[in-house]
Amino acid sequence: MNKRTWMNDMKAIPFLLPFFIAYMLFTIVPIFKGLEMSLYDWNLVRKMEFVGLQNYVEMFNDPFFWQTLWNTTLFVLLTTPTMVILALGLALLANLNTKWKTFFRSSFFLPSILSVAVISFLAIFMLQPYNGLVNTVIQMFGINAEPFWMADKTLAWVSIVVVTLWWSVGFNMILFLTSLQEIPDSYYEASEIDGASRWEQFRYITLPQLVPIGRVIILLQILASYKVFAQILLITGGGPGGSTRPLIQYIYEVGFTQNNLGYAATMSYALFFILLILSILQLKNQRSEGN
Repeated sequence: MNKRTWMNDMKAIPFLLPFFIAYMLFTIVPIFKGLEMSLYDWNLVRKMEFVGLQNYVEMFNDPFFWQTLWNTTLFVLLTTPTMVILALGLALLANLNTKWKTFFRSSFFLPSILSVAVISFLAIFMLQPYNGLVNTVIQMFGINAEPFWMADKTLAWVSIVVVTLWWSVGFNMILFLTSLQEIPDSYYEASEIDGASRWEQFRYITLPQLVPIGRVIILLQILASYKVFAQILLITGGGPGGSTRPLIQYIYEVGFTQNNLGYAATMSYALFFILLILSILQLKNQRSEGN
């Protein structure tokens, strides 16, 4: 690197420095501070006491940790494939050259701009027994049933998954839609000349072109689903009987209800390493397939 190139690179430092300082203060420093907390019996009342790896031993022997980790993993398994397929279908529908495409795009994306408090309130209002909108519609179709959506484990999971899909599918739909619009029309025109059907065009042209963005969406959805918290807390409170309580809710309860910040930090780092491993595996898979 010659002196001129070095001087040009140095000109960028004043513009990068504010972000670098903020990134260090609000991201890097808290990471190491949290790791320190996980090695202490840390709370806001008495003096903290160094306990080494005792919190980690307690975590591995904690049945509530494993139960909430499984609940979170179940949520990931239920939402991730459904989200990808649904987002792709809505993107294909929104990409159709019809007079309804503007309506489709806006209506599919609109729920994603709402806050989690709003969508949770709407869910509770619609899923109420006796006078809720969902049960009223069910009875209008002649089905003599009165499901208690929040009192049954299976129905509670169905409610949470459906509400989450409705709320967040719009963002992933936009990502797919953007990639669809970047596919050159010449690909489809050439395939029509060769006599390809619509299904063959979708299978051999559309899907391969969407694989890169599909991998990104899968990774983002897995990370987001493992961090699920607010809608479950507001809709079911983790019930019935803790059957829908995610890991972050348990971390919140241990840290701020039981005032055991050290153990809460330990479980936070367990979740951090799970997400880190999943991200590395996904990125490594993408790199190997790209090569």
